[in-house]
Amino acid sequence: MDSFAAFVERHWLLLLLAMMLVVTGLPFLAPVLMALGWTSAGTLIYTLYTPFCHQLPQRSWFLFGEKLTYTLDEINRVYPSSDPWQLRFFYGTPEMGWKVAWSDRMLSFYTMTPAFGLVYAALGRWRPHLRPLPLTLFLLSLLPLALDGATHVLSDLVSGISNGGFRDTNTWLALLTGNAFPTFYAGDHLGTFNWWARLLTGLLAAWGIAFFAFPWLNRLFYRQNQPPVRHP
Repeated sequence: MDSFAAFVERHWLLLLLAMMLVVTGLPFLAPVLMALGWTSAGTLIYTLYTPFCHQLPQRSWFLFGEKLTYTLDEINRVYPSSDPWQLRFFYGTPEMGWKVAWSDRMLSFYTMTPAFGLVYAALGRWRPHLRPLPLTLFLLSLLPLALDGATHVLSDLVSGISNGGFRDTNTWLALLTGNAFPTFYAGDHLGTFNWWARLLTGLLAAWGIAFFAFPWLNRLFYRQNQPPVRHP
C-alpha cells in the first residue's frame, strides 16, 4: 500500500489526466457504436451522460453523416419535435450520422481541460515550479462561458428553442456590426456566431481551469512528497 501511495503521489497528474481523457472521450465513442450497429451500447453512453449535458442535436456535432452540424429545421424533418427533453433523445440516422454525446460547448470545455492539462504536464517538465494563474485572470477566463451559457438559457426560457429568441437570431449583434455578415448571426450550426462563441468560450474556460487548478494541485503533492523537517 505504501508503494502504491508513493506511485500515485509521484504520477498523480498523468493518472488524473488519463481518467479525465477517458471520461471526456467516451461521448465520442457513442456515434462510433451507433454507426457499427451496436445501438444498445451507444444508447447507454448517451443515457449515462444525460445528467452532464443537454445533448440538444442542433447544438451537437454529428459523425459519419452528411454534415458536422444540422439546423433544428433539418432535424425536424426526420424528428418533428420542439420539446428540449424529447430532442435530446434524437441520436441521429444512418444518413445524417450520429451525434457526439457532448453538446458543442461541453465538447470544447470538457475535452479541452485535460488536453490543456497535457500541455501543462509538458511545460512542467521544463518549468517544474510553473505558477498558477492569478485568481483574477482565472475568473476572467470563466466569465465569457458563464455569460454565453446564461444568455442562452434565458433566451430559451423566454422564447423557447424554436421561436427566434434573442440568442437564436442575434439581431443585437447584426445591428452592432451593420449586418456585415448576413449568414453569420442566426442559428447554432457550423460557422455561425453561436457556434464560434460556444467553441471559443469553452476553450478559454478549459485553459483557465487547467493552468489554475493543476499548478495548485502540483504544489500540494510536492509538499506532501517532501521529507519532514527535523529540528535539532
